[in-house]
Order: sequence, then C-alpha cells, then structure tokens
Amino acid sequence: MKIALIGYGKMGKEIEKIALSRGHEIVSIIDINNRQDFESEEFRSADVAIEFTAPSVAYDNCIAAFKNGVKVVSGSTGWIGEHGEEMKRLCENDGMTLFWSSNFSLGVAVFSVVNKFLAKIMNNFPSYEVSMEETHHIHKLDAPSGTAITLAEGILENLERKNKWVDGTFTAPDGTVSGTTECEANELPISAIRRGEVPGIHTITYESEADSIIITHNAKNRKGFALGAVLAAEFTAAHSGFLGMNDLFNF
Repeated sequence: MKIALIGYGKMGKEIEKIALSRGHEIVSIIDINNRQDFESEEFRSADVAIEFTAPSVAYDNCIAAFKNGVKVVSGSTGWIGEHGEEMKRLCENDGMTLFWSSNFSLGVAVFSVVNKFLAKIMNNFPSYEVSMEETHHIHKLDAPSGTAITLAEGILENLERKNKWVDGTFTAPDGTVSGTTECEANELPISAIRRGEVPGIHTITYESEADSIIITHNAKNRKGFALGAVLAAEFTAAHSGFLGMNDLFNF
C-alpha cells in the first residue's frame, strides 16, 4: 500500500517505522514547510494519507487531501467538533473518505468498551459521583484531550444522571492549577494535566462515601497509537465513507 504522511513529528516518524515494517511504501511526507506537495504526483499516488498534526491545520489538511483524491486517516484532535458534520456530509454525499479517531490505540478501544459497560452498571448506583482526569505531554495543545471527550461521551450515553461534560481543573507544565471540579449534579468534570513527555493517561473514578471504583488506561509509548493508525489505513484503503474505530474493531 502507498501511504502519504501529513505531519512528520514524533508520531509521524513512529507511523513511518511501523508502516515500513508491515511492507508499505511511504510515497510522500508533507510537513509545515512543503504544503505545496499536496499537489504533487507523489501525494496523489497514495492509497491513504495518515494525518497527525495540530487542531489549527487538521481541517485544511483533510480538505487538501480530498481535493487531490486521497483518502485520509486523521488522529488530530481539537477540530472535529467544529467540522465533524461537514466531514460526514463530504463522505456521505461527495464520495470522500475519512477515518477519524481521537485515539488509535487498541488498548483504548478496549478501555472505551469497558468504560461504557461500567457506566451502564453505575446507572443503578446514584450514590457514586463520576469524574475523569487525563494527563499528557507538555506539547499537547488541546485540553481536555480528544480521547477524554470521547470517553466522557460514552459515559453520558449510559449514565442517566449525567448529560454534559465540563472542564475540571487544569494543571500546567509549571505546576500551576486553575479551574475547579465543582459542578452541577448533571455535569461530568474532566481535569487535565500537562507534564513532561507523558504519552497519555486516562483515569475514570466513581466515588462514594464507602469506596472508590477506578479504571485507568496508561499508554507507555506511541507505538500502540502508531500501529493502530497503520491498521486504520489498511482498513481505509479497502473501505469508503466516514469511518471510525467501531468499524475497525467490532467488539
């Protein structure tokens, strides 16, 4: 399979290694200094483009790839909330293909299923208050993380006493803490921590006077995300439409 990479930071380089190890060819690498290469024959020859960049440019990257007839796998977060409906229309009505996920880790896919099942159980125990905390490296621009928002949405779908997530506390790289976890009874607070080079930790806590129930996913490195992105690209090359992890992993 021919793959184009959009974004060549740490994730892009890890994706490149795994793609090559699985026998794929990298035909184009687009980064901040060569965006004109969207128009190149090399980019247009790609079966799929894998996009890991920043929220401010992810949308434009997808549109540029679509204009040049290339399917996209995107792991950029912080932009789909504003442009998700347009992306769905482009895929459903105009023949474009986008595989988007806030997290490509197989472990997170399993964790997400466990999270929804636990929320469904806890719907029967109103004495437990639920909250979430996510920790990521200091270079991550969006907070809370896209994965945390997706996990929160999974809770809201299954826990009737909650219908909205809100920002909790934010711990900056220098240790400064702002915000609060105090919220309305129907709200789910998500706190964010930015520290060092942490790939990603997501913790969901159900707290009562009697005890605590805590589930955590702790990413040790970027390899799991990169492998998931390549698996998604392999899937996307053979499928069309607006795709996600539920299509790739049918648990």
